[in-house]
Amino acid sequence: MSSSPEGQDMMEVLAGNSNQLAEDICAAGSNAGKRQKLVMDYLKAVDRDGKSVSAEFPDGLDWFNATEPLTLQGSLRGKVVVLDFFTYCCINCMHILPNLKRLEHLYPIEQGLAVIGVHSAKFRNEKDSNNIRAAVERYEITHPVVNDNVMAMWRKLRVQCWPTLMILGPRANPLFVILGEGNYDDLKLYVGSAIRYYREKGELRTHSLPIDLSHTAGLASHLKFPGKVVCCEGGEEELYAVSDSGNHRILIFEPNGTVRYTVGGKSSGFVDGGFREARFNAPQGVAFRGAKELYVADNENHAIRLIDLRTRTVSTVAGNGVQGNDRTGGKTGREQVLSSPWDVAVYSTRDLDMSFHVDESKAPLKDVLLIAIAGIHQIWAIFLEDTIWWKFKKYPAGSCCAIAGSGHEQNRNTSYPHSAAFAQPSGLAINREVKEVYLADSESSAIRKISLTDGKVMAVAGGDRNPLDLFAFGDVDGKGYEAKFQHPLGVAYNAKDGHIYVADTYNHKIKKIDASTNCATTCEFREANGEIKRFSEPAGLCLDRTGQLLFIADTNNHELLVASLPDGTIRPLKLHFPVPEEMDSSSADDRATVLRSKHPIRLHLGRGKAVSLLRLHFNFTFAGKGTKLTDGAPQRWSLTLPSTDWGCEQTNGSLLDGAQSLTLPITVPQGRELTANGNPVTVEIDFNLNLCEADLCFPKQFTVRLDVRQERDDDEDNDRSKTNNETEQCYEVQLSRATITLKDN
Repeated sequence: MSSSPEGQDMMEVLAGNSNQLAEDICAAGSNAGKRQKLVMDYLKAVDRDGKSVSAEFPDGLDWFNATEPLTLQGSLRGKVVVLDFFTYCCINCMHILPNLKRLEHLYPIEQGLAVIGVHSAKFRNEKDSNNIRAAVERYEITHPVVNDNVMAMWRKLRVQCWPTLMILGPRANPLFVILGEGNYDDLKLYVGSAIRYYREKGELRTHSLPIDLSHTAGLASHLKFPGKVVCCEGGEEELYAVSDSGNHRILIFEPNGTVRYTVGGKSSGFVDGGFREARFNAPQGVAFRGAKELYVADNENHAIRLIDLRTRTVSTVAGNGVQGNDRTGGKTGREQVLSSPWDVAVYSTRDLDMSFHVDESKAPLKDVLLIAIAGIHQIWAIFLEDTIWWKFKKYPAGSCCAIAGSGHEQNRNTSYPHSAAFAQPSGLAINREVKEVYLADSESSAIRKISLTDGKVMAVAGGDRNPLDLFAFGDVDGKGYEAKFQHPLGVAYNAKDGHIYVADTYNHKIKKIDASTNCATTCEFREANGEIKRFSEPAGLCLDRTGQLLFIADTNNHELLVASLPDGTIRPLKLHFPVPEEMDSSSADDRATVLRSKHPIRLHLGRGKAVSLLRLHFNFTFAGKGTKLTDGAPQRWSLTLPSTDWGCEQTNGSLLDGAQSLTLPITVPQGRELTANGNPVTVEIDFNLNLCEADLCFPKQFTVRLDVRQERDDDEDNDRSKTNNETEQCYEVQLSRATITLKDN
């Protein structure tokens, strides 16, 4: 390896040596012993040099997750230190955070590792400590972070790009530099080897650090860093959905704020299933397809999820929970990996072939889910039906692939969609009249558009003509390139007034662009007291069905707002949970009574016929004297089916007045196996009943969970199949103040 000759910068030599080591490790392939020897030999050589960095954290900087400032030659001496140079707008920087968390679990502080985030801002807005504090909480960063708003460490250590990881030894002696993302294996090898090496030399110290996690977000609104909000344009009911990103869940609510469904829990995860069991990880974009399906850009799970309101289930449409680097696509389901999807939008189109229709309005429409893939700077699509797309290319239903963007991080407009380039696209809005999709291209600080007839990519407002200039940001009203934004994350198109509404996130403003002239102006909204509303990094927008109300996800203020466009007033929208929130979602699993049948329901294939109808009958009886269902009180139930292939005319409702029974006719899918690997599927019925006994009234909330197995059995005497291809199961639910029991009849 190279040493530092007189006049050559020590950090330049370190970068060169680190690159050479990475190449040698790559050449070693899967030979773990050779890889380990390469790193240990490297450490011995670099340690002999003995030099320490002269850089030190300046006095007066703000620290987060630490009760006092840390120093390389003081509190961090005796530690292997990983300096993470990041800026919180950078998606690549965010991709590194899970790797750092894994590393911290492997090597706690007391074992000799200290990870320090050195925030080095790109945008002016990111220099504000309050915004950094919010980002630290939003991304659940638990190691110390310093706001180096003067870029002191960046300059002294010759850092040139985000993200950069610099690994120092226990004397603040430089060991390794890693640029970019996707290097966890090398990072783990370097840090693990350094800890072993310096432990054997006796230079590691086991002292703790003054850690104190920063938690500042107010939770009075029940929201935590809401990301995107959307209105359901189809169906009789006007519903909305918001991605409650910091709480890792989706809330579906009515215009007055009443929450209809809570999907997911307050803990992150990657789990399909019912609304209670499902888990997301910092979800962002949401898009309705009709009135019963909601697609979710599950950002940190690198997946697209589908919420089915009919069956109350969540499934995965694309992605597998692991970040991918595929820039082409073409696979389906979990086989197709994704990288930080940030927004979604559903577009309906007829096949783009040369077929002629006398009445174009009668041409069949195909639904396409458009996806802003922020992690690799592209626009992707999932073709929800067999579709003929641009240049007459045919895509089978379920296929997921890139449709625009080369993957380079640029602001390049062109008539050829795969030659165009984006810079962290983060918001989508469709203009169905002219068949265009508008996008918030956050890192170029520009609003751009794609023609949905041929894929041409065009500028709208903001950014710069130079496709390589990603620093053309500001806060200026104007036309086209004269207008300036700062890291916009959200867009919404209003067909009623012909304007594109923009969440100009880092300027803390809402702006609008006349779609016919590309002129951008700032919107002002006044609160009830007459003061102009001040936003804090708003990220999501949508219009109501009339086009007169603008819903705003004011992310760092942890609230939803509703602005009236005709009069310029604005008000907060407080969400109301019919069930107390602490009893909802994940915590409800611990408190609700679950009743299970002793025997699974067996659906036999007797004589070659599959059961097509499963009829469940529940009869309510009462153990206590005088106990009964309260007259006139709501007696609600809801049904959760194993998958969308199952069906029931009603999946929720109320018992009829005076009724003491409930019958649910469930249609069962035919022509395929219902269970996988012999495991049963589950049908769940949630009951929320009100009872009375003499002068006492009391509620009873419980879930009946029934396992269903499919078996092949030619003995018709062993099942309850009827000649009309039905099966029936009857249960008695016995209720009292003290107990609830379930009996098979």
